[in-house]
Amino acid sequence: MKKTELLDRCGAAGEDRLLLAKVLDRAEQAAERNIPAWTDFLSPQQQAQAQDLLRLAGISETAWLRQGGYEGAERNILLFLPDWMEPEMAESPLRCLRASFRPEYALTHRDILGSLMGMGIVREKVGDILVSSESADLIVLDTVAEFLLSSWEGAGRAKLTVTEIPAAHLHIPAVRCEEVRDTVSSLRLDAVCSTGFRMSRGKAADLIAAGHVQVNWRACTKADKLLSAGDTVSARGFGKFQLAEVGGVTKKGRTAIVVKRYV
Repeated sequence: MKKTELLDRCGAAGEDRLLLAKVLDRAEQAAERNIPAWTDFLSPQQQAQAQDLLRLAGISETAWLRQGGYEGAERNILLFLPDWMEPEMAESPLRCLRASFRPEYALTHRDILGSLMGMGIVREKVGDILVSSESADLIVLDTVAEFLLSSWEGAGRAKLTVTEIPAAHLHIPAVRCEEVRDTVSSLRLDAVCSTGFRMSRGKAADLIAAGHVQVNWRACTKADKLLSAGDTVSARGFGKFQLAEVGGVTKKGRTAIVVKRYV
């Protein structure tokens, strides 16, 4: 199937189409030139779109890796490998940096990202930004690492000291979530969203119909879609939650669920 046909089948348009075309280019580069090739950092939604495209193109999941610098990273690159290369042989194009600052400045993720954008660093070159009380750890592509090490001096009023660190030394903040136990009439998306987002089922249905809800980072406009344990649901302006457990059915015919809301 030709590239344009693949992109059409995925329903890709605008910026998404351009991004997915680049993903295919990297896959072809690894196969044709017999060398590793990689994408820029992709958001979870973009990763899901890319995975669907690669599956449609018949590219095996053994031909590429996700890399984000640490296990559980949200933003990842896709690293495509030639046939002869085993995953453990692949050299990562990622580097880890630490920007240290005095704690009284209390920099936030937004402060760090704004500083990077002000230096002309596009978001696609930077992975997760892990902010703690005295530093921000970043995973970046090798192509921008040296520039940041030599030129990144401050964020807002805070002076930064930027050094390279091993991935094993990253300060990875604990994931904050709250556990909600409830019963629902069914595992329909609108019913579970009512619990997960703390809203009426009708409002949840409207949110879904408007195209604002994603299931496992894929847009879903069907309120009657049945969810399974492990599914992640997100909505613009409302955050995300995971359907962590599906229990038994009560005497009234309702299904017990456990939802983990990320806070």
